[in-house]
Amino acid sequence: MNQIPENLRYTVEHEWVTDDEPATVGITAVATAALGDIVFVELPEVGAAVTAGAVCGEIESTKSVSELYAPVSGTVVEVNEAVTADPAVVNADPYGAGWLFKVAVEERGALLTPAEYEAQAAG
Repeated sequence: MNQIPENLRYTVEHEWVTDDEPATVGITAVATAALGDIVFVELPEVGAAVTAGAVCGEIESTKSVSELYAPVSGTVVEVNEAVTADPAVVNADPYGAGWLFKVAVEERGALLTPAEYEAQAAG
């Protein structure tokens, strides 16, 4: 099984989110392994409102195009320009330099604990 950090919360769609404020959002190593080489990311714009569980962008790989879902509701306060310039950063370091965007959280969606995510990802 891929690395699943204990300090994060997860969605069934393979996004991760931090508990801090603003919350940092990314996709999991499970997702990057399934996608293969990521070649393009479309992220929400700074100032955009995102809704937990709703599509807020997309990730394109050599295998497919996948929708990106917001794990929390709130306002986007920062996007990771490094991943829009070089999407391979997401593959190389999905929980570090490959983060996608940050949100001033108004409400958290239905999030999984690391153990729940690991069980869901394995099944």
